[in-house]
Amino acid sequence: MPSPSPLGLHRVLDQPAGALPQAARRLDARPELMAEDEVRVDVDVLHLDAASFAQLSRAHTDASGRPDGPRLRQAVLDIVAERGKMQNPVTGSGGMLIGRVAEVGPASTLGLRPGEPVATLVSLALTPLQISDGLTRWDGLEPNVPAAGHAILFGRSVAAALPSDLPAEVALMVMDVCGAPALVDRLVGQHRERTGRQPTVCVLGAAGKSGMLSLASAGRAGVRRRIAVVRDGGEADRIRAAGEAEEVVVADARDPVQVADGVGAAGGPADITCVCVDVPGCEQPAVLATADGGTIVYFSMATDFAAAALGAEGLAADVTMLIGNGYAPGHAELALELVRTRPGVRAAFDGRLPTAQTTDP
Repeated sequence: MPSPSPLGLHRVLDQPAGALPQAARRLDARPELMAEDEVRVDVDVLHLDAASFAQLSRAHTDASGRPDGPRLRQAVLDIVAERGKMQNPVTGSGGMLIGRVAEVGPASTLGLRPGEPVATLVSLALTPLQISDGLTRWDGLEPNVPAAGHAILFGRSVAAALPSDLPAEVALMVMDVCGAPALVDRLVGQHRERTGRQPTVCVLGAAGKSGMLSLASAGRAGVRRRIAVVRDGGEADRIRAAGEAEEVVVADARDPVQVADGVGAAGGPADITCVCVDVPGCEQPAVLATADGGTIVYFSMATDFAAAALGAEGLAADVTMLIGNGYAPGHAELALELVRTRPGVRAAFDGRLPTAQTTDP
């Protein structure tokens, strides 16, 4: 067995040689701390990431073609039992969780205390996890999964105490995508420094959680124009109600011509384009929506990165393409600030809760 490692290498059971926990096929999820810098968390809720939940919903349907909750629930149980973590074998992604700190190793540097409610800010795809209740409280039809069990955080993991002024479910949704607004904030500042002007920002999949926060972050940072690309009139209405875009385009984000024409008519092409759509096929439309010298951030784990790179080459597009990293210093604080201070964003997140939970805390 490898020596205890802040990267979690000692928890890897089945791997390509030298694999880190995210790339490993199977992890040791036993509850005992195996290193002095580990932390054990008692799980309350798992939150499956959008790409993973969408894929599972498509793969497990009933006779009418609708998602089959019991089958989907069993699929998640099977993945966790087999892998010792929640990592969708198709998308490679996982999600995050909220729970309470159960035990803290004496060398932990995460600053957590036993009994403290926390959200993990690292993916379930690399977090050792066991489920003890069979997910019996989950209907399999939404990405928030009530659960009992435990998870293990490593010395290099990231977690944050849950804020007391927001419902836990809202905090979970925000923290799940908090890397997106942080990177948008950074890119807007870099563009302004480099060019001396405010950028135009386009967001594909703008009505989703990461899309809404990306628009809000761009507005906070100061931009010339925000263009929201959404799939239908209902999503367009939600964006307009939130007040976080100057232009709204209804288009299929997988259709290059629709996207390019719509964004162009709305004042594009964009200097910064964010892809927040949870299905593949948006790689080349994003390229066509972006000006030469611009930047594209692929936040979606459904992205085919080879298609993105080769598509840009085939279109002779001079664009910088970034993989949306879920971590940046201060990312959780920035995302939570956007929800607290921008009423339209808060209303959009509250609108994702069951009706009984939409009241202010």
